[in-house]
Amino acid sequence: MRSIWNGAISFGLVSIPIKLVNATESHSISFRQIHTEDGGRIRYRKVCELEDREVTQSEIGKAYEDADGTIIPITDEDLAHLPLPTARTIEIVAFVPAGRIDPLQMDAAYYLAAGGAAAAKPYTLLREALKRSQKVAVAKFALRGKERLGMLRVVGDAIALHGLLWPDEVRAPEGVAPDTDVTVNDKELDLADALMDTLGEIDLDDLHDEYREALEEVVAAKAAGEAPPEAPEPARGGKVLDLMAALEKSVRAAKESRGEEAQAEGAAGAAEEEPAEVRRLPARKSARATPKQTGGKKSTASGAGTKKTAAKKTTAAAKKSTAKTAQGTKKTASSARKTTAAKTTSAAKTTTGKKTAAKKTAAKKTTARKRTA
Repeated sequence: MRSIWNGAISFGLVSIPIKLVNATESHSISFRQIHTEDGGRIRYRKVCELEDREVTQSEIGKAYEDADGTIIPITDEDLAHLPLPTARTIEIVAFVPAGRIDPLQMDAAYYLAAGGAAAAKPYTLLREALKRSQKVAVAKFALRGKERLGMLRVVGDAIALHGLLWPDEVRAPEGVAPDTDVTVNDKELDLADALMDTLGEIDLDDLHDEYREALEEVVAAKAAGEAPPEAPEPARGGKVLDLMAALEKSVRAAKESRGEEAQAEGAAGAAEEEPAEVRRLPARKSARATPKQTGGKKSTASGAGTKKTAAKKTTAAAKKSTAKTAQGTKKTASSARKTTAAKTTSAAKTTTGKKTAAKKTAAKKTTARKRTA
């Protein structure tokens, strides 16, 4: 990697010679401007307004334009003698926890390479000190014509420098957040947590620039004289008015994309906004994760659910009435049978009693006759 800046890190009284190299690179595809009629290149030429002629890069310098339009030339020698200690030095001013740095301030990233064998010892000392303290160094340095703020941290076995915006360069988020009062209930938060857990984590190395890949396909097809690939039609989703339904659908979609069963975790009681349908229809429990219909469909579904409920109630009442009638008939028949049996038994007992009394009377008469004889 080619160095873009040479200087030193000022660590108290310790000076560490370093070279600054870019830590990032751009893979974006760049385009040229052309004349659409004949394909000719469109170029921007640097022309001197006073002489009305194109000038070369070696003839171009820097200047500051004053408020009244006065041009004040500034040479490279003037910039080299700036009265700043950070002109060729990365001056560490403090060590702070990494959490103290607002990510909004993060700018370009660079690697700091040790400038020669003599810099290896102090370079390693600073790197190990940053590791053990679990802190980052805040520094000031001058690059490309202005003083900048930076953050030094350890990346692997190297020290990285992140350019930082000055605090007054970060805008306050005034007027960005919604100005209306919105209340989020616990059930919506539970579904949001379930969606976060389902999506889980991801290895950032697995992410890639799909736009650039698609653009390369288009360029390759055009170069081969073929028709460029057509873009797939975007999925047309219905307008979801219910946030709960949208969260439930998102959880199911995330699980299906990971090959899991679409179980609506945390969706218990999610449809309590319509308690009549949820509490009275057990079959609705498995359908809580189903997105709610909008407009007339919703009212139709509600009316159908009411009709089904009424039909079930009528059928149940009819069954109960029939059962009660049957039970009453059975009880009446049983009572009749018992009464008939009781009467028959009583009559039998009376007849038997009469026969026994007659036999006893006859026996007494016979005995009396014998005695008289």
